[in-house]
Amino acid sequence: MIIRGIELRSFRNYGELSLALFPGVNVLMGDNAQGKTNLLEAIGYCSTGRSHRTSYDRECIQIGQSDAFIKIEYETCRPGGKSRTDTIEMHLRRSGAKSAAINRVPAQKINELFGCIHTVLFSPEDLSLIKEGPAKRRRFMDMEICQVDKVYLHYLQQYQILLRQRNQLLKDMVRKGTEKELVSVYDEQFAEYACRLIRRRREFLEQLSRIAPKIHEQITGNTEKIEFLYEANALENQEQILRSLEQNLEQDLRLGVTSVGPHRDDIGIKINGTDVRTYGSQGQKRTAALSMKLAEVEMMEEETGQSPILLLDDVMSELDENRQKFLVECIEKRQTVITCTGVEDSIRRMKNAHIFHVQEGRIQP
Repeated sequence: MIIRGIELRSFRNYGELSLALFPGVNVLMGDNAQGKTNLLEAIGYCSTGRSHRTSYDRECIQIGQSDAFIKIEYETCRPGGKSRTDTIEMHLRRSGAKSAAINRVPAQKINELFGCIHTVLFSPEDLSLIKEGPAKRRRFMDMEICQVDKVYLHYLQQYQILLRQRNQLLKDMVRKGTEKELVSVYDEQFAEYACRLIRRRREFLEQLSRIAPKIHEQITGNTEKIEFLYEANALENQEQILRSLEQNLEQDLRLGVTSVGPHRDDIGIKINGTDVRTYGSQGQKRTAALSMKLAEVEMMEEETGQSPILLLDDVMSELDENRQKFLVECIEKRQTVITCTGVEDSIRRMKNAHIFHVQEGRIQP
């Protein structure tokens, strides 16, 4: 899978942009605050329907404009070696909901974009995947699975709706004296979707545990062995989840939130038998994060048969020479868009790197 071209209008600091991308490595070089990350954000919008930087679409619309437009033309390889070209268009509006179109056909829901363009974003924030809280690691699982499994995306959305409704009901039961029996109406469905999420996440962790350790051993020269564990807040059994919800009801009423379910789960990560989240060095945590993100690339290829597009947002400056070298070896095989303030030696040595200069919302070769 490769992106052939991208068009922007009134998106962030881009007034008008039409840019053709190369199948290999595309390097966006420029000073800070020139618009490099904005281009990655636009690609991410067409991949997942949302920004990785903000929850408010209006922040992505150029100051003084009422709307913004993104268009991406991309090519996928089909069985038999045939290729197909498709387009995705996104409209962001200050007043009103955003909309999308796939090959000029309006999408009924933004989530229909999932699975069209497969991307893996790697930013400096991802290097904190290990040291930050469980929410970051749950998002890592959910975003990867949603891109390759639309059924999981549906289950996740339904679960989140039920979770919000149950939490609101808990608050109403305390403030308004709502009957406790009402909560059992939500619990049955809640437990059903919770069980489905846990089961699919375990499958994901099994796949990660097969791929990431090999990558980690290569990066560390076989000196470290990494392993992953799914730390479930509830057992993968609908009846047991229901029982846990009943047992924790009084506590949930006091706190006003649901304490049982996959929204409280985590990934346990050990290096040579030691929990790296708590006791790992800064270097170990970064290497573990790099192994997980590169494993995500291979997992996506396995699931879809398509090579995802890599979006690397100023990560080279955060890695030492050995990690840079390993990352470069991985990205040379795939279409990649990299942002940087200066071209690292590791990038200069790449044969298929094409450098673009970014300045104040303008891009030139």
